[in-house]
Amino acid sequence: MFNLLRMDLYRLRRSRSVYVCFGLLLAASVVVFVMLWLLAAPQGQENALRIGLLTKDELETSRSILDGVDVLELFRQTALDGGMYNVTMGICIMLFVCEDYQGGFIKNIMAFHEKRYLYVGSKVVTVGILNAVFLAGHFAFTLLLNLMFKDMVPWTDIQDVMFYLAWAWLLTTAFGALEIFVCICTRSVAAGSLAAVLLGGGVVVMMLYGLLNTFHAGGWLNYTIYLSFSTGPSRYTSVQDLRTFAVGAGFLILYTAAAGISLKKQDI
Repeated sequence: MFNLLRMDLYRLRRSRSVYVCFGLLLAASVVVFVMLWLLAAPQGQENALRIGLLTKDELETSRSILDGVDVLELFRQTALDGGMYNVTMGICIMLFVCEDYQGGFIKNIMAFHEKRYLYVGSKVVTVGILNAVFLAGHFAFTLLLNLMFKDMVPWTDIQDVMFYLAWAWLLTTAFGALEIFVCICTRSVAAGSLAAVLLGGGVVVMMLYGLLNTFHAGGWLNYTIYLSFSTGPSRYTSVQDLRTFAVGAGFLILYTAAAGISLKKQDI
């Protein structure tokens, strides 16, 4: 598997889509910081009044937007809780995996590697590495933006940041394994893109949640990947806060195994 992993990492470094997707995440953070600066920072509010974005009656209300928000909470709300990070990562993974099928490269790989689970394992490990780089880089950029905007929100303790990023990495890697499974099953760019948007963006989960809650039967959906991001803890307070690690690990194993079984049964 090491040779497959080295090849996948080499392809990622030379893939334009990886840099485009990461750039979109950073651009979204810039937009959020600018808007919050205009709405909540005194100097920004002066500019917002000048351009008509705010009225004088709205000043006091807008100042409360950042009450109780620190850097970590802002990072969560900007990228992960709403699903933007998973959608972007899902599209990036889709392009990466489907490229093997579109160019027929998958046949060459399978000719040299009879154990097809090694292919899936390489893809999942590659996604995990890419995910770690994306998460760390995106959060570091958020810290830089906060510094540039003169500490618009308070900083977060490093232990809370590490705890949150650890389970967030596990959950997003599990979603990456789901995206790999969809791409392997369908071999379709369209299906992979649809899965990234509908599953990563929480469209399917929230529709089910709304429907099942009318019958008071939607509680189990809190253990899905999407809702785990919204309900997951920002800091460790008790053993119950480790639930997100169990959810992430469970889905990661499930989707990795499902992708391996699906690939094994396919006629390449």
